Amino acid sequence: MKVEYYILFWVVLWFFIWYIVWKILKHIELSKERKKAVDKSRSVILWESYEKLVPISGAIPYYSKDMNFLWKWVDYIVFDWLSEGNLRKIVFLEVKTWKSRLNKNEKMILQAVKDKKITYETIRLKK
Repeated sequence: MKVEYYILFWVVLWFFIWYIVWKILKHIELSKERKKAVDKSRSVILWESYEKLVPISGAIPYYSKDMNFLWKWVDYIVFDWLSEGNLRKIVFLEVKTWKSRLNKNEKMILQAVKDKKITYETIRLKK
């Protein structure tokens, strides 16, 4: 009878130890995932802030007065030389780093521009 309790004690102890080890490992893994999420969020916020400063950075060959920040789907719409009274062209401008690519929606917008599926509409609201 004492041997059975002795074996049961050691089995329970080993399960308890492994449970604690498993909890510690899960905690470490969760901490790493949280840190990764925070780092990614921080980089996205910094990039969004940088995108707003692009017109004054001198990295783009358009006047900042001619650039309107949209952010979603397309970063800027540029009315080239409109501020000087001589509109040359309208540009949908997407700001990317050297590694990033267009996402699915941005590719669809690019294709719509290439296919000339662009219209200008005026909507009048009634009182």
